[in-house]
Amino acid sequence: MADIQYAQGGQVAGSADMATDVGLRKFMLGVFNKMALGLLLSAGLAYVAGTVPEVTQFVFGTPFRYVVMFGPIGILLVSAFAMRNPSPLASALIYWSVVSLIGLSLGYWFLAATAGAIGGTVEAGMMTIVKAFLVTASAFAALSLWGYTTKRDLSGFGTFLIMGVFGLVIASIVNMFMKSDMMSFIISIAGVLIFAGLTAFDTQKLKYTYYQLGGDQRSMAVATNYGALSLYLDFVNLFQFIMSIMSRR
Repeated sequence: MADIQYAQGGQVAGSADMATDVGLRKFMLGVFNKMALGLLLSAGLAYVAGTVPEVTQFVFGTPFRYVVMFGPIGILLVSAFAMRNPSPLASALIYWSVVSLIGLSLGYWFLAATAGAIGGTVEAGMMTIVKAFLVTASAFAALSLWGYTTKRDLSGFGTFLIMGVFGLVIASIVNMFMKSDMMSFIISIAGVLIFAGLTAFDTQKLKYTYYQLGGDQRSMAVATNYGALSLYLDFVNLFQFIMSIMSRR
């Protein structure tokens, strides 16, 4: 999706009438509805992958686990470099493919809960997952609303946060070898802060993208899919880091 364009004086073009633009609200509602459906699908797949023994064995006990682990990254990289102008159908396939694979990977938390590795009992483990989801949903809603309504330009802030994501990846890889509980905790705290900021940034970016598209329906359909994907990834990463903090024994 194209970058935000600015008019003279630092004001975002079209910002004056954003609050009353029916088209913008319809566009944003479409993005959030698709994201919510993606979360619902992911939750269902995660539960099945973590609690149905046959599915658990296939997802985590066969070579298919590498598809689950690296598939989303592969899909996103291929789409970024090989699909310069994706169609609405192609962008939808990218979205649902990534959502499905990530949903299966989230089955890890249900598997850990049923094994008593979270909270000591199955009930405590499941309750921790529910609490983490509710905390994530509440924080996401508040941050997204702030990103939508604030008049402050978050583009520079977003660049800093994206650099922070790369730092998280590097730190996580290093900690795979160090296996430090303290570093894991620090990474989780940093991850919550970074993806909290990205939630607000991506919401604002979507708002400005709508005006830049100028009502082109094909581009709007693609932007809806990619916008839902961005917010979905923010939500899932925020949930995982919150879950990591809450499940510490």
